[in-house]
Amino acid sequence: MSVAQMPLVMVSEGEEVRLVGIRGGLNLRKRLADLGLNIGMTFRVLRVNPNGPLILAVKDSRLALGRGMAYKVMVEIV
Repeated sequence: MSVAQMPLVMVSEGEEVRLVGIRGGLNLRKRLADLGLNIGMTFRVLRVNPNGPLILAVKDSRLALGRGMAYKVMVEIV
């Protein structure tokens, strides 16, 4: 059974997801890695603001990710 991939902005609040891909260049991949987001890791979406950033719970910290970046981050629901 295959699990559907979707952009991070399509995920609902409270969902736990796994990062499966990044649709961007080397700079975006490096920026996300510097923030602690690497392919294969799981994290929880705490808040989805319709006009603002997404708030993520990554390991023991919270991270705000802009919608532009979030459209390029591909995830699957765990």
